[in-house]
Amino acid sequence: MATVMQKIKDIEDEMAKTQKNKATAHHLGLLKAKLAKLRRELLTPSSKGAGGAGKGFDVTKSGDSRVGLVGFPSVGKSTLLNKLTGTFSEVASYEFTTLTCIPGVITYRGAKIQLLDLPGIIEGAKDGKGRGRQVISTARTCNCILIVLDAIKPITHKRLIEKELEGFGIRLNKEPPNLTFRKKDKGGLNLTSTVTTTHLDLDTVKAICSEYRIHNADITLRYDATADDLIDVIEGSRVYIPCIYVVNKIDQITLEELEILDKLPHYCPISAHLEWNLDGLLEKIWEYLNLTRIYTKPKGMNPDYEDPVILSSKKRTVEDFCDRIHKDMLKQFKYALVWGSSAKHKPQRVGKEHELEDEDVVQIIKKV
Repeated sequence: MATVMQKIKDIEDEMAKTQKNKATAHHLGLLKAKLAKLRRELLTPSSKGAGGAGKGFDVTKSGDSRVGLVGFPSVGKSTLLNKLTGTFSEVASYEFTTLTCIPGVITYRGAKIQLLDLPGIIEGAKDGKGRGRQVISTARTCNCILIVLDAIKPITHKRLIEKELEGFGIRLNKEPPNLTFRKKDKGGLNLTSTVTTTHLDLDTVKAICSEYRIHNADITLRYDATADDLIDVIEGSRVYIPCIYVVNKIDQITLEELEILDKLPHYCPISAHLEWNLDGLLEKIWEYLNLTRIYTKPKGMNPDYEDPVILSSKKRTVEDFCDRIHKDMLKQFKYALVWGSSAKHKPQRVGKEHELEDEDVVQIIKKV
């Protein structure tokens, strides 16, 4: 592990020394590709002897969605978990109180949301320091990440945590790159672009691909992509997660400072100890998770508004709805009746590819 760490440090030092201009773009692209490969080695150690997942980290996924609390030690993650979920996570005024991953569940608008209190990460977690590797590996499985910051500590902590998470292939509040990368057997590298590119040219692309031993591929750019975007697509192990910056302990700062913080995007001010703005935080979590609630209606009865079926916004067809209830339901599926904003008339008879909207009511008609 030490040699990989040393290689990463050497490459980072060389990148810091290299000036950024058109002449060095090719060299920097090559260094970035090497860095991405080394980071991947750190994440998935090849030897069987390398430490396991770590006690307490293999938390079973439960509920409809999973939210992770990430932050430096002693910013109030455990207090926040206690107030929101009623789960007991040890709280003390010294750092590193929480040593394993502690789960809790909130029920909000009919959805069960699992909250994970992860141990505090320290700078250099992406390089394997502290419990950093397990913490960030668990964070990768979340549907939304809350980066908890301390209002009285410097705001530069936000950038440090982002850097740690990005080093592990987690992209915060970003969309996957809009570029196509297709390997082929022969014909060399072809780069086509529908827009003017300022970051990538054929030489840089060749340098990055040669590092991955790819010599034949078609690459289509639909926007001005950077070398990092291309590496993300080739690596393919990147996760794109929405993120909220939760600024805690706002009871200890002035109103002027709060107004400055208010200009940050994706931000939510709270005081976990005094329970200020926790409703606003839950509202924001709901918005970022982008869940769809579907109510069921048994034949000849009123809809069940107490216990909705929760679907993600990306998978919300009638087929996904049936799968969520029971995997054998599709075999008996004949058609569905839908009431709500996705139906043209009430009720509308639909097939299994119909897309549902939030708070629709669905009745499934089975084959006889």
